[in-house]
Amino acid sequence: MNKISIVLLLFLMNLTLNAQEKLTAEEAIRIALSNNYAIEIARNELEIDSKAVSLGNAGMLPSIGLTANSNNSIQSTRQTRASGDIIEVDNAKNNNISYGAVADWTLFDGFRMFARYDQLKELEKLGEAELQQTLLSRVSDVLITYYDLVQQQQQLAALDSTRVISEQRLELAQNRFTIGRSSKLEVLNAQVDLNSDRTTILRQQELHRNTKIRLNELLARNPATPFFVEEDIAVDNDLLLPDLEQRAKEQNPALLAQVINRNITELELKQVKAGRYPRITANTGYIFSRNESPVGFTTFGRTEGFNYGFTARMNLFEGFNQNRNEKMMRLELENSELAVEEFSLSLQAQIHTAYQTYLTNLELMQLERENEAIARQNLEITLEKYRIGTIPTIEFRTAQLNYINARVRHSNAIFEAKLSEITLKELTGQLSLEN
Repeated sequence: MNKISIVLLLFLMNLTLNAQEKLTAEEAIRIALSNNYAIEIARNELEIDSKAVSLGNAGMLPSIGLTANSNNSIQSTRQTRASGDIIEVDNAKNNNISYGAVADWTLFDGFRMFARYDQLKELEKLGEAELQQTLLSRVSDVLITYYDLVQQQQQLAALDSTRVISEQRLELAQNRFTIGRSSKLEVLNAQVDLNSDRTTILRQQELHRNTKIRLNELLARNPATPFFVEEDIAVDNDLLLPDLEQRAKEQNPALLAQVINRNITELELKQVKAGRYPRITANTGYIFSRNESPVGFTTFGRTEGFNYGFTARMNLFEGFNQNRNEKMMRLELENSELAVEEFSLSLQAQIHTAYQTYLTNLELMQLERENEAIARQNLEITLEKYRIGTIPTIEFRTAQLNYINARVRHSNAIFEAKLSEITLKELTGQLSLEN
């Protein structure tokens, strides 16, 4: 009857899994890159930075506009002219209307516009680096949560196997009690241990469900979306420290962002230095003007035509602000260079630390694999001895717990090794971002 129940249980589990979606790590990354809100925000910010890169935004293009002006007044006027004539008008209406097109163009501003244009391009690169950093961070979160789910799934399988063993033990204890070969105490102990195993499974199932909800959240989809993950975790055990260090210098987005910030500060210094040069502006326009006044030598006037000219201005003294601003920007540049060096050293230290953890976890993974095999063999021998009644219950329970703990430790060791691999690849910009 127990065998039939197990077969039916496995059949129902298979039907449940078939009704769900199998989610691979690659598919989880693809969904996250398509849906994750933080990634979408970073992409929009990059698009804003890209659209800002233009000659007009840098101040290199002319400004063209339309102008219109209308002045009206009602005045009472009394005039005495040189001839002695007196002109007196009450509530006289005066109209002045002008309109046209005007243009202003900065021809030279001490190369500020060119530095500004280069700064806009650097800001676009900074947006790309920040997007890359967001992508790596979110992919890392997805992978860590995904493989945590795989680990929990493995632990559930281990706990379920020990539950089956505890059920067999309870059945054996009940049979022995029935035929008078053991006491009721052995049955009760077996029942207590089985209930303990079931409690542990329930806690693990709760953690498993909550982690699935968390992964669905990272993928920006309904938290109740059903799916199941792969059964095993593959660890890359071929990472080399010199290669990781070189890749980090070339691909770490946070380090690239520090370098770009230094470049931006250098360009800001150039813009400040532009204040030492003259600023030359050309202006032109076509204006139509019409004047009406009942009082004066001219009662009606109309003009139209082009006007053009140049304006040049050079600051000779403005309270020593130019020197002060340049000194401040040089200090800012020095700070940005120090920040690059500091972050580069910190990144190198992080890689060395993570690599040592990675090597340790690889060794632990192998050791725990051997421990699990030994614990399994010990449990099999102990189970046979327990069935024929040559060992006490406590010895059997100890072997059972040793086996489940060995499986859990092996699963944890694999997961920790995978975490170390993900950390190293995130630091060196090697996480797969294919969408």
